[in-house]
Amino acid sequence: MAYKNLRHFIDTLEQAGELVRIKTYVDPKLEIAEITDRVSKSPDGGKALLFENTGTDFPVLINSMGSYKRMCLALGVSELDDVAGEIENLFKLLSKPKESILDKLALLPKLGQFASWMPKVVSGKGSCQEVVMANPDLSKLPVLTCWPKDGGPFITLPVIHTKDPLTGTRNVGMYRMQVFEKDMTGMHWHKHKVSAKHFMEYKKLNKRMPVAVVLGGDPVYTYSATAPLPENVDEYMLAGFLRKKKVELVKCITQPEIEVPADADFVIEGYVEPSEELIWEGPFGDHTGYYSLADWYPKFHVTAITHRKDAVYPSTIVGIPPQEDAWIGKATERIFLAPIKMTLVPEIINMEMPVEGVFHNLVIAQIKKDYAGQAQKVMNAMWGAGQMMFNKILVVTDDGTKITDYKQLAQYVFQHLNPASDIYLSQGPMDVLDHSCSKMGFGGKMCIDGTRKYEEEQDTTFISVPAPRQLDTTAIMQQFPEIKGINASLLPLDISCILVAVEKARPSHVRELNEQLYTLPALAGVKMILFVEHTVDVSDLASALWRFCNNLDPKRDSFIVRVPSGEPGKYIGGIGMDGTLKTRLLDNFERDWPNIIVADDATIRKVDTKWPELGIGPLLTSPSLKYKQQIYGEEAVVQQ
Repeated sequence: MAYKNLRHFIDTLEQAGELVRIKTYVDPKLEIAEITDRVSKSPDGGKALLFENTGTDFPVLINSMGSYKRMCLALGVSELDDVAGEIENLFKLLSKPKESILDKLALLPKLGQFASWMPKVVSGKGSCQEVVMANPDLSKLPVLTCWPKDGGPFITLPVIHTKDPLTGTRNVGMYRMQVFEKDMTGMHWHKHKVSAKHFMEYKKLNKRMPVAVVLGGDPVYTYSATAPLPENVDEYMLAGFLRKKKVELVKCITQPEIEVPADADFVIEGYVEPSEELIWEGPFGDHTGYYSLADWYPKFHVTAITHRKDAVYPSTIVGIPPQEDAWIGKATERIFLAPIKMTLVPEIINMEMPVEGVFHNLVIAQIKKDYAGQAQKVMNAMWGAGQMMFNKILVVTDDGTKITDYKQLAQYVFQHLNPASDIYLSQGPMDVLDHSCSKMGFGGKMCIDGTRKYEEEQDTTFISVPAPRQLDTTAIMQQFPEIKGINASLLPLDISCILVAVEKARPSHVRELNEQLYTLPALAGVKMILFVEHTVDVSDLASALWRFCNNLDPKRDSFIVRVPSGEPGKYIGGIGMDGTLKTRLLDNFERDWPNIIVADDATIRKVDTKWPELGIGPLLTSPSLKYKQQIYGEEAVVQQ
């Protein structure tokens, strides 16, 4: 389904009972984000919110794709797997041998349909250019400041258009934009991104780089800008496929080299000067749930702002999961399963990216296993595939379990896991936002092989012993006073793993504590110990796993143990993993460590007071209150 414009999508959401209009004035500085954080963390993602009184001429739409249902509505499907099925059928049709003239003729209608999805540049102006600001001024837009230690207001759903200066190939991506002046922002593209490559090409040529930023229009544009497509695939071809209608593009007014969707709500035109000094951009409360810290990025100079007469400003917030971006990630997980299967990993059956892993940190792959070493083959293929190169923890299992049932999945994985021989540690490129790496953008990776093992894969020097069904946690904490909490609730579920909250006091503390714990007879058979810092509530399993996944560099922070079993030459395997905060003093960690993201007390009180006027329903308490005791100081950077 193709939406005519963002208003059309808003009407569809409202008709489906998925939208709340808020007529009370709400400040784009901190207040909209705090309200949205409460709503997006309510069951099933709450509702989309349309803030109609923002102190500007434009309403703000937020959380519009923040549930499974709304993500399906945005893409015009009943189920996200419908898209994957369609892609798979298309791959099969195109790759099927064409032996006769009839086979070839049968392909023509599909090729014609395929051609009808290709983007097309049309003459004249688009509705996105109905109004041209005489003097471009970003302060006229309701740009949100989301979190108290953000460097300023950020445009958070910008669909950014650049072109390769050598080939003219278009790239459409999404990178946050901090507003510094009425006509200047930062351009936060990471070194791995295609637009950053375009920037480097312009730099070599010593040429000014034209850029256009689109906000709104069909929500498919926003999704396509986030999709992990190969460099040579036009994002608007994907958008055309999803909406079953070509994207019509018009030339920008002041940057005519760049074309943008004619039906967008806003277009911000401008340029980046590669020879210009970079600007100190950030911090920003990011999708990891931590602040991404300030760094040097290019300046984007605005030359024009155009918009529809009835323009709506789309926005989103990111922070401690779950947020709206979790559902955008879910769409990518489902849609790109088919291309992964058809081109890279034919044995893959299913894939999951749990919310606690914030996309790249934790990926679960289910395969049809036919031979020894197949999980490692899949590991290598996936770590070499596009944005999957950023994956930190990959869990591979087979068709003996359901990966959407996390309890059943964990039981199966631990049943088939020897932690001393079935966990593979590596290094490679990591997301720039991963703060756990000792070096930015380069760090450890882990593959956990939770498949049933063939004889060739079994290490007979290790024996398996039953894990305890319960632990005397009080006695263990008395013996080791640095331990402030133990969650052993997984043991009676036949999941051989415990979580330990520890207050570190010396170098190598966690490594030594791990070795000491594994000498206790009470822990014989416990395959995995996950350590988090002492401020984390380990009884809150989802929250503790989110903190753990963010803070772990698997290669640096994993400690495999071989515990003598009592039988000559036989051992019991175990592994401890250090998911605590890292410091210069205790861990020789030289980078700054970011704080987790929480709202400030003043904003929480303002929103509590304003809540009855919003028409959202009963008061939802601030999710930030849960994490106030887990922050270190009040700044974006943890003070050491």
